[in-house]
Amino acid sequence: MRTVELIQKKRDAEQLTTAEIDYMIQGYTKGDIPDYQMSAWAMAIYFNGMTAKETADLTLAMARSGDQAELGSIPGVKVDKHSTGGVGDTTTLILAPLVAAAGVPVAKMSGRGLGHTGGTIDKLEAIAGFKVELGKEQFLQQVTDIGVAVIGQSGNMTPADKKLYGLRDVTATIESIPLIASSIMSKKIASGADAIVLDVKTGNGAFMKSLEDSIKLAQAMVEIGEEVGRETVAVITNMDEPLGEAIGNALEVREAIETLQGRGPADLTELCIVLAAHMVVLGGKAATYDEAKVKVTELLHNGSALAKLKQLVGAQGGNEAIIDSPELLVSAPYQVPVMAAEDGTVSRIDAEALGVTAMLLGAGRATKEDQIDLAVGMVLRKKVGDSVRSGEMLAELYMNNNEPMFTEDMTQRTRSAFTLVTGSAARSPLIYAIVSRNGVEMI
Repeated sequence: MRTVELIQKKRDAEQLTTAEIDYMIQGYTKGDIPDYQMSAWAMAIYFNGMTAKETADLTLAMARSGDQAELGSIPGVKVDKHSTGGVGDTTTLILAPLVAAAGVPVAKMSGRGLGHTGGTIDKLEAIAGFKVELGKEQFLQQVTDIGVAVIGQSGNMTPADKKLYGLRDVTATIESIPLIASSIMSKKIASGADAIVLDVKTGNGAFMKSLEDSIKLAQAMVEIGEEVGRETVAVITNMDEPLGEAIGNALEVREAIETLQGRGPADLTELCIVLAAHMVVLGGKAATYDEAKVKVTELLHNGSALAKLKQLVGAQGGNEAIIDSPELLVSAPYQVPVMAAEDGTVSRIDAEALGVTAMLLGAGRATKEDQIDLAVGMVLRKKVGDSVRSGEMLAELYMNNNEPMFTEDMTQRTRSAFTLVTGSAARSPLIYAIVSRNGVEMI
């Protein structure tokens, strides 16, 4: 095969074979295909797309480019979950113990964050002593013994995706549905999942800004799942305002604990129940979604899921006392209230702007080399649809730096993210659609 001919083939909107896609991915991973040729190939895909078969072949080629988890020794159907990212997205910390409490094994490999706040692994490190790295046998044995483990991804998992994503980032080919879908699904398949539930965010604080594009992405990933034998369900969810109330690593861990105590924010609680119910159905522990929803709701409110989180933390060396006493989490010394300047009703919260503010406070990374401050962030005191009086708190900043100019800048950025109107304001739906092998079901 000649690389230039495969570039030309995709440029002319022809379908590539499995062998041709394998050749491109293997050659690029090994360094035999240079960046400039891979850039041309990615740009051809950007303009001409890929068929479901091509996208599945690309996904598998990237999944096979490095280490793959072998979870066959763990009894039961292993169901993984992935979120396309957002602001205040704490779901994994709640879902992992909740789904495990329902009898579905959760062998979760998560990443660190780049952007607004830390990833799941960064958040777990806010729990003193928690080990995010386990040996392969220890990882498998823990899931077999207690039903759940959450660790960092292998350094050599999907190296082709890491390399290709870095190239796409600097060649204006990020916004391609086949390339996004194969990037996400290659990591899930390499992680060893039997079935996958996707939380596809849409809106201001999400990667996919429009509902139409979010549904297209969900459909592409569900099709990949079908092509490679992994049943996949995608839930399209609202990210026009932050999920829950906390933005920041230790703050989100506290919120996750409160949610598992049955007193978390309504939107975060609802979303976790919906996602968990789909995971339980795919895991074979309920015959229908409605049955699964009743089951996980009970587990959330009767303390079983909270007990499973405590068991998870203890198994991975963390301080279990934090689950009973979240005030033991690392905390920032300065709490700065952000007050409303006028009366009104919150009609919009710029989730992306608040995410950037949280990153500037130190809760996230602008570059891979940045160190995260696990204690800082913010807690929203008002959400869309809430009425506000002048001088009432919109949000509270948690800071390790109280230098006046910095504090004023962070306060102003936060206040500007809230739009107030006279009269009432409606909140957008939390869940827009469910995408499965049966098609798109609008909610």
